[in-house]
Amino acid sequence: MDNLTYKPVAYDHEEFLREAKKDEEFRKEYEALAPSYALVRELLLARQQSGLTQEAIANKIGTTKSAISRLESGGKHVPSLTTLRKYAEAVGCELEIKLIPKSKEKTSPSELSW
Repeated sequence: MDNLTYKPVAYDHEEFLREAKKDEEFRKEYEALAPSYALVRELLLARQQSGLTQEAIANKIGTTKSAISRLESGGKHVPSLTTLRKYAEAVGCELEIKLIPKSKEKTSPSELSW
């Protein structure tokens, strides 16, 4: 019977990511998904802070709980700006979208061509 004893396996997600990102293809795909996961984190945090359930938000914006679940899952569904605005309003937030310039490599004056 000892072989049926539960023995948890240690798992360190940060270590997993460090190792996985050594693979160039994994790293590129992971970075490409970063904006989607950032949006999901923002949605979940806003809902948590509002104290509302998915069903309550759905009722406020005239949709279904399953639609809110899909929105918060960050899967293949890409929400419209209208949906994001309604969600933000339901959880007592404003929607802000930013375009942030990518950092550019600094060039020395001798590298500039005029």
